[in-house]
Amino acid sequence: MPTQPKPEQIQALFTNAPPGPLVMLNLLKFKKKAEYADGRQTDISGAEAYGIYAGEMRKFIEADGGRMVFSALMNVLVIGEGDLEWDVVGIAEYASLKSFQKITASTQYQEINVHRDAGLAHQLLINCLTPD
Repeated sequence: MPTQPKPEQIQALFTNAPPGPLVMLNLLKFKKKAEYADGRQTDISGAEAYGIYAGEMRKFIEADGGRMVFSALMNVLVIGEGDLEWDVVGIAEYASLKSFQKITASTQYQEINVHRDAGLAHQLLINCLTPD
């Protein structure tokens, strides 16, 4: 399952991003146990590994004028069919597309991204437009 964007998805974001804040909806599915690409052994869960990433990411977003809008554990599928696939839903608001690009291109982001990759089994990241 994908946890990284394809080049054409990033290009679509760059082409269609709104001029103001960049609102990103995250649907997250965690691995039962974190799996680090460098082979390090750990007993932490995927959710715990992602939590390390998320805590640092919040600092980056807020330091650059954005905010974490909402985060919650999924509970019960009320409408629809099938299994509730996701573990967590979250909404992050970056100050702008430029802020998103700056943060995700930074060395500090690359250092914490190992925890994101270790913890995620699958993710949907959706740019949302807010009503005017």
